[in-house]
Parts: sequence; structure tokens; C-alpha cells
Amino acid sequence: MEQTEKSKVYAENGLLEKIKLCLSKKPLLSPTERKKFDHDFAISTSFHGIHNIVQNQSKIRKVLWLVVVLGSVSLVTWQIYSRLLNYFTWPTTTSIEVQYVEKMEFPAVTFCNLNRFQTDAVAKFGVIFFLWHIVSKVLHLREITANSTGSTEATDFVASHQNFSIAEFIRNKGFYLDNSTLLDCDFFGKPCSPKDFGHVFTEYGNCFTFNHGETIQAKRKVSVSGRGLSLLFSVNQETFTDNPGLGFVDAGIIFAIHSPKTVPQFDGLGLLSPVGMHTRVTIRQVKTVHQEYPWGECNPNIKLQNFSNYSTSGCLKECKAQHIKKQCGCVPFLLPGNGIECDLQKYFNCVSPVLDHIELKELCTVGTHNSSCPVSCEETEYPATISYSSFPSQKALKYLSKKLNQSRKYIRENLVKIEINYSDLNYKITQQQKAVSVPELLADLGGQLGLFCGASLITIIEIIEYLFTNFYWICIFFLLKIPEMTQWTPPPQNHLGNKNRIEEC
Repeated sequence: MEQTEKSKVYAENGLLEKIKLCLSKKPLLSPTERKKFDHDFAISTSFHGIHNIVQNQSKIRKVLWLVVVLGSVSLVTWQIYSRLLNYFTWPTTTSIEVQYVEKMEFPAVTFCNLNRFQTDAVAKFGVIFFLWHIVSKVLHLREITANSTGSTEATDFVASHQNFSIAEFIRNKGFYLDNSTLLDCDFFGKPCSPKDFGHVFTEYGNCFTFNHGETIQAKRKVSVSGRGLSLLFSVNQETFTDNPGLGFVDAGIIFAIHSPKTVPQFDGLGLLSPVGMHTRVTIRQVKTVHQEYPWGECNPNIKLQNFSNYSTSGCLKECKAQHIKKQCGCVPFLLPGNGIECDLQKYFNCVSPVLDHIELKELCTVGTHNSSCPVSCEETEYPATISYSSFPSQKALKYLSKKLNQSRKYIRENLVKIEINYSDLNYKITQQQKAVSVPELLADLGGQLGLFCGASLITIIEIIEYLFTNFYWICIFFLLKIPEMTQWTPPPQNHLGNKNRIEEC
């Protein structure tokens, strides 16, 4: 180790000696030559105004030109500083553009019944509402009262049903979609059926998504008359089991309009269609583009494992699933990911405490670039305008009663009519852009230099060359010539004495 350090020291000393030897061979310019070099630079540089200071014979003109040059340098320095200061605040602008097209991509629409479970399911398992309250906590954190009667019943239920699968129970005993619940379906004049819907679990239990994949052609011609998706549901209100005491007081269909590439999000975005009503939804397509940090808050490098496209809702689900899988060794069926499905015992003993820990420590956050789930760089939204009318009319009531072989009361209390269409053949792009790009910054700085000093990149190179040459000469003088002068010794005093004595003689 010591030999290695010594060899490094010797190598460094050898390099310094070589540099000194090289510099010592260079001739040191005389003051006259130095002055001539400075004069030649002043009269030949492309930096405007310098040659006027040097060549003018009048002292007054020299002073005036000196003031002009110093003032110009001060102004351009201030301008460059302000431009750089503005650039490093990362300013942005927002542009809005409307694109007219011949074909519009129809969105995905996810439908759920406000009644989550069938009557026979609740009759057999009365504790299912409390269990679902706990299970759906993975989507929306909520406080659960530990000393409630439902908690005691749920604990007893879990102890006596070790192999009970809440996911299988919801799929079999929740809302279903068949010809008895979807009475009519029309997509741009062509009939559709329950086979065109894909199943998905949400906080409302079983839900079904139209235009979820390749089963429906996404792009269709849309006319300004507003043709789109038309549906007629029967909610079977007589089989409703949701407890009004827990806040379940509505009857109808809740639906969310979203991109086919993202997961449905009902929290704050769900649209309600009550029974006995015709709901007409007119939508527009709005695409938003965010800049990455530091201009914006998005992060284009984040990829989701279970979704092809990034979204904050999908990211939050994956974040929770990863923490739960790490701590509990399982994955809740409402969250994406591969692994063992969490049973009810895990929900009580592990999943629920982990979710509380995630909320307390803010492990899964949304918003800024340094959060767990920053905003997406590109997102597509569908702002909706909703109108309602009473459904059906008196004549339509007679017609439907005969067609469906149901009473008029049943039709009034169970049927929901929904229409979704585009308002026009265009979409709006809202794009966040950099207010100042690097080429624009360089052009601005170059313009300031040219305006105040008549300088350019070549001028800057000239000045750098001039300063480097002077620095080079200073190195030769201070590192080599001064040590030689200090090492010079005058002749001995006795020689001078002998010389004086000779002169006296």
C-alpha cells in the first residue's frame, strides 16, 4: 500500500517537473511585446467599441467610449442575468387547440347497480355488508368502528368460515348482466349484448365495462346528430338488499366514462341515472399533456406493471397492492397484481392495519413529481353534460308493459334509460409547454450580446483566447522566472574589497 502511494507521488512530481521544463523553454515576452499584443487584440477584436478607446487620440473621446463600453457591458450583464434567472424558474405556457376529425374513439363506459347484492345472498349471510365495508377499504380508506355489533358478528363469521372467498361470493351473488337486466343495447345503430361487456370489480361490487377491449371496434364515424350508445337497464329494485341505515338510499345505475386504456374511477366521477328517468349524456373528448419535472409534475419514466397506460388511479392501486403483498403475503382481489388472494382473516388481521399505516405515513400519495403517483404526462377525459326526462311516456309505458310482460308499476320503478354520445366531431388538446426552450434561450442571449456589444460566439472565443494567453504568461513568470530571480546570489563581498583596493592603488 505504501509503495503504491509512493509511486503515485513520484508520478505526480515527475509530471510537474515535465510541465515546468516545458514552460521554462518558452520565452518570456518583454513589456514592449506584451503591450503590442494587448494593442493588437484591442484593434482587431470583434467586440465593438474597444478599438475606439485605443485608437482615438483625444482623451475626451477615449473617456466617452470607455463609458459607452462599460455601460453596454453592464446592461448586457444585467439582461443575461435576468434571462437566466427567468429560465431557471422553469416557466410554462398553456396552449389550447381544437382538432376536427372524421372518426372519434368512443370511450369505455363502466356500469354498476347501486344495489350490490342479491336478496338470497343477504338472507344467507347477513353480515356481508360489514365484510364488504372492510374489503372495499382497499379502494377508499375509511374508519371502521371496532366495538360495533357488526364487528362481533364479522369476527364470528370469519372464525366459522375459514375457506370463504369474498371475491367468489361477490361475483356469484352480486349484480349480474344478462338479458333480464340489460333489456336493450344499441351502439351506433347496431345491436349489442351482455357479451360486449367486460367484468370488473369496483367499490360497487360487480360492474361491467362497455368498449373495454377488442370486442367492440373503438373508432366509428360520429355524426353531429349525436348517435352513440343507447342502453335500457332493469335494476330489479324488489331484490334490493342495501341497508338504508348505512346510507344506501338510491335506486338506479351509476356509471363512469373513461378511456379504454385506464381503470374506472367512481370516487367523485361517477354519474347517476335514477329509475324512471331517461338520462342523456353528451360528452366531449379533452386530451391534456403535462410537462415533466422541473417544468411540470409528471414523470414519464414511471411504468405500471399491471396496466398498459399510466394513470394516477392505477398507480395508487398498484402502490397499495405492493405494500400489502410485502407485509401480508397476499393481494386483495380488488387490487391488481399476481399472488395469493387475501382471505377474510388476512383482511382483519393484516390488510386493514397496513392500509391504516399507508394512510398515516403517506406511503401512497398523488400529485407532485416526488410523490408515489405523480400526475400522468398524457390523459384523456370526457367532460359530460347531462339532461334528464321522465321515462317512459304514457304511450311508451303501455308499449313496454306489453313487450316485457311486466306491470306498469314495475316499469316505472325499475327501468333506466341511458344514452351517451359525442356533442361534435372534434376534440380539444390542452398542452402545457415550455415557455423558454434552450434554443430560444441561446437566441435571446445572443441577441442581447449583439444589441449592446455587437458580440457573438466568435467574440467570446476571442476573449477566452486572450485571457488564456495572458494566464499562460503569468504562469511562466510566477512559477519559473521569479524562483530563478530569488535563487540568484550576488558576488562575495571580499571580491569587491579587493577591487576597491586595486583601484586605490
